[in-house]
Amino acid sequence: MPRPLDPATHQALAERLRFYRDLGLTDFYRRPVEEIIEIEGAPGPSHLGTGELDSVAAPPSRAPSIPQGAQATAEWVGDRKSPSAETETAQSHFLAEDTTIKSRKPIQAPEIGVTIPAADRAAALQAIRDDIGDCTRCALHKGRNKIVFADGSPTARLMFVGEGPGADEDAQGLPFVGRAGQLLNNMITAMGLKREEVYIANVVKCRPPGNRTPEPDEANTCSQFLFRQIDVVRPQVLVALGATAATYLLGQRQPLAGLRGRVHAFRGMSLIVTYHPAFLLRDPRQKKEAWADLQIAMKELGLKAPVKA
Repeated sequence: MPRPLDPATHQALAERLRFYRDLGLTDFYRRPVEEIIEIEGAPGPSHLGTGELDSVAAPPSRAPSIPQGAQATAEWVGDRKSPSAETETAQSHFLAEDTTIKSRKPIQAPEIGVTIPAADRAAALQAIRDDIGDCTRCALHKGRNKIVFADGSPTARLMFVGEGPGADEDAQGLPFVGRAGQLLNNMITAMGLKREEVYIANVVKCRPPGNRTPEPDEANTCSQFLFRQIDVVRPQVLVALGATAATYLLGQRQPLAGLRGRVHAFRGMSLIVTYHPAFLLRDPRQKKEAWADLQIAMKELGLKAPVKA
């Protein structure tokens, strides 16, 4: 006879299942989730059975339409056009750069907790930074100059997640302060916001040698702190900058083309995937595509692009 769950355990399990569902993980159980617990009004007993679950499907992503009159001519976008014929598209070139992510361990779920009050979020983020300490948890610490924790507002409605620090970031201890950071600042301004109004972090907080893509063990070791930061800030919208950020946030590896242009459900938040600013510096032709992605984020936030004088 199955043992009924107490209300606290029932709620905790429901939150944990939502976490895995929002990551898009499937087939980690062997019976439908409705057979063990009631989630979001779905019928089902509120107790664990003796069998296992079958699968938990990820919720469908929404694909909002972009207004035709949207200002895709913002200053950072430019007006360069792609040539009519290319031997290799910029997209395939970009994806080829991320082939070092060959495999990855499952992201560990953060501890289930309550929403941090806005007034306490700065202190909560500092506690995470204190927990990181002078980190030696992975090999990246051997070549770093400074740990790059984050930058921006603890109460931001919009959060950007990149891959890892570069040389300028490693020297200053702040994310996105080099050329890619200047472009990101222009992107933020084009959205009608200021840098100090958003929150910016990376998957890893130490610079990988030669700016290479973080190895799976490095990213999985460090991403626990990123997830804790997200839990504290609780932005309305997250923007994953590049394939590495998208991989470790969504828990699945797909071509960037299959992830862009839509809204992904992410633990009660909206997640949008776009190109990394460093890639846009190498191929400015894709700026208009990135601007279309940012317009999706703006729509989720209820923002309109500032009108040029």
